[in-house]
Amino acid sequence: MTEVRKKEAGPEEKRRLALKVIARLKKEYPDADCTLDYNEAWKLLVSVRLAAQCTDARVNVVVEELYKKFPNVDALAAADVGEIEKIVRPCGLGNSKARDISACMKLLRDQYGGKVPEDFDALLKLPGVGRKSANLIMGDVFGKPAIVTDTHCIRLCNRIGLVEGIKEPKKVEMELWKIIPPKEGSDFCHRLVYHGREVCTARTKPHCDRCCLEDICEKNGVE
Repeated sequence: MTEVRKKEAGPEEKRRLALKVIARLKKEYPDADCTLDYNEAWKLLVSVRLAAQCTDARVNVVVEELYKKFPNVDALAAADVGEIEKIVRPCGLGNSKARDISACMKLLRDQYGGKVPEDFDALLKLPGVGRKSANLIMGDVFGKPAIVTDTHCIRLCNRIGLVEGIKEPKKVEMELWKIIPPKEGSDFCHRLVYHGREVCTARTKPHCDRCCLEDICEKNGVE
């Protein structure tokens, strides 16, 4: 029998759904935060570039050696790209990631006094930094409103019904800005990562039987 999805919810209905989802995930994952290890803004900038097509767990291991050899922005900016690549190669795409990291650190050194700029548009101009990375920096480092549309966010928001059939990260972000309270955006996205890894998984059948959103998820709203 062909499944017929419910009529797409309107903006107000989606806002109400979003608030329910936020509340339940907050209760389920009260301490959820960024799973990349860092203690300085520039280190998060490096780690988020390395995390592309790589697990955060592996990145956290690799950067230990990277920061031991190049402990600050100036050292990493002055490093030979080949030396950076040797260390970051386990994260995949070693050559392009090493080039981006080198160019980014040089720009921080030469234009921003070694500091990460507290401006979204300025962040987007840094080599290797896209909207996802810029939002992560804005939310986690500077405490500004942010929505990080990684693969977990995109998958779960489509399943839950917060967006409908939208897979392009920027479009998902723009839709979520309409329904997610700005102060909740950053933590909400971190909680989606936890939920996406533990319950609403990508590579196996979602564990709906132990999902805190089971009764309000659009995935279950079929006739």
